[in-house]
Amino acid sequence: MKNMGSFMKQAQRMKDEFQRLQERLAHTRVEGTAGGGMVTAVADGNQNLVEIRIQPEVVNPEDVEMLQDLIVAAVNEARSRSQALMNDEMSKLTGGLQLNLPGLI
Repeated sequence: MKNMGSFMKQAQRMKDEFQRLQERLAHTRVEGTAGGGMVTAVADGNQNLVEIRIQPEVVNPEDVEMLQDLIVAAVNEARSRSQALMNDEMSKLTGGLQLNLPGLI
């Protein structure tokens, strides 16, 4: 039973560390850009889109499709960077182990 108590304490510490990581990631920002910086998407470390910036000169009513494509590209890049950041931070926390712990994060 002593080992079980130790295991439970360790599990609780890991859960607490995951929660702190999630809070840190929520305040971390990554950017994705497209069109040479004409469109910028900003995501937090939890992969939530938090901001879109569009330079006025890229807004052309005659070519809305191009602007849509740039937005999609910038958002995808921001999400990809956010995912990489999350994976990197999780790897540091777990010592490189790939864990699937539902409910922790």
